[in-house]
Amino acid sequence: MSVEKIHTLVVGAGQAGVAMSEHLSKNGVKHLVLERGRIAERWRSMRWDSLVANGPAWHDRFPGMDFPGNPDAFVGKDGVADYFADYAEKHGAPIRCGVDVTSVERLEGRPGFRVETSEGTFEAQNVVSATGPFQKPNIPPIVAADSGIRQMHSSEYRNPAQLAEGAVLVVGAGSSGVQIAEEIMRSGRQVYLSVGPHDRPPRSYRGRDFVWWLGVLGKWDAQPQAPGTEHVTIAVSGANGGKTIDFRRLAAEGMILVGMTGGYADGKISFAGDLGRNLNRGDDNYLSLLDEADAFIERNALDLPEEPAARVLGPEVDCVTNPLGELDLAQAGVTTIIWATGFVSDYRWLKVDAFDEAGRPKHQRGVSPEKGIYFLGLPWLSGRGSSFIWGVWHDAKHIADHILIQENYLNYSPHG
Repeated sequence: MSVEKIHTLVVGAGQAGVAMSEHLSKNGVKHLVLERGRIAERWRSMRWDSLVANGPAWHDRFPGMDFPGNPDAFVGKDGVADYFADYAEKHGAPIRCGVDVTSVERLEGRPGFRVETSEGTFEAQNVVSATGPFQKPNIPPIVAADSGIRQMHSSEYRNPAQLAEGAVLVVGAGSSGVQIAEEIMRSGRQVYLSVGPHDRPPRSYRGRDFVWWLGVLGKWDAQPQAPGTEHVTIAVSGANGGKTIDFRRLAAEGMILVGMTGGYADGKISFAGDLGRNLNRGDDNYLSLLDEADAFIERNALDLPEEPAARVLGPEVDCVTNPLGELDLAQAGVTTIIWATGFVSDYRWLKVDAFDEAGRPKHQRGVSPEKGIYFLGLPWLSGRGSSFIWGVWHDAKHIADHILIQENYLNYSPHG
């Protein structure tokens, strides 16, 4: 069987893989991108119908190409996927779709890696894992599969019409969970939303979107403050033109908020007594950003309109002052549980020494201690901005430059 040889192999043709290809091409590095589905497949097939980008088009893009239309708009999921496909075409990215990478192992006795795929075998000097964080849906083993309650992950949700009649419990109040919960509530359903710890930035303040504020306040380069804080969810949305998420307002409109989901027994699901604490923490995060923004405006003598109404928090509601400790699902008419609980990584195909005891990638800004292995598209890869489209582009440049530098070292020979 023939073996195809390539200098650098990129696995995944989402936003990370497309950005990686651009920078490798600029550096003159021969490479190939393999994608099991279509370009930006997860944007197309693992998102709900009404999803839009969490940042406005002027910000959530690659530097080399604008989104068509209004730069202040929040682009829908299919528009985002089309953007990456068009960007790949613009830069002539060497992408092969429909190829599933099944294993990567280091070659014996010589540098490089043997890569097994559904379309044959490759050998590569470098392998970039650009599969991102959304690999395997994470559903906590709380409610048994035979409980009689339909359960789905947020990646399976498309719209309220696909759900059985009845109330819905949404577990997880990050960007995905709260948008899904609000959409279902607006369709006329009773919705219970399980709220854990979160950050809650304003969608905009004093005429500037929160992505602008994070930029001028230097927060895009922020690092996790303590182990585990890199997983704290951010409740922000671009839905319906973009608005600040206010959990108390949603509760006043009919949504029932509960604390973090705990156990399940005898048809009843239990919740932690942390709802008020979680909401207060989100409010503190929200107000602290307003304080920093006000100080920045004063310090720089900016002429931006005052917005005192932004400091008016949502009303106190009964489900917060008297939170539910448990819920009898049948009695409450709950027929569906949607787990907006994120994803876990699945690197079983990457059989190299590049992971810690918990199976998490070891790296510095995407550069693995296993020479020739790189990671791209992970949250907090280099800072807070790594979770956003433009941040992935800059992370990819750093990795492509590292690959070129290493190649130059290997090609060096003493003069004379």
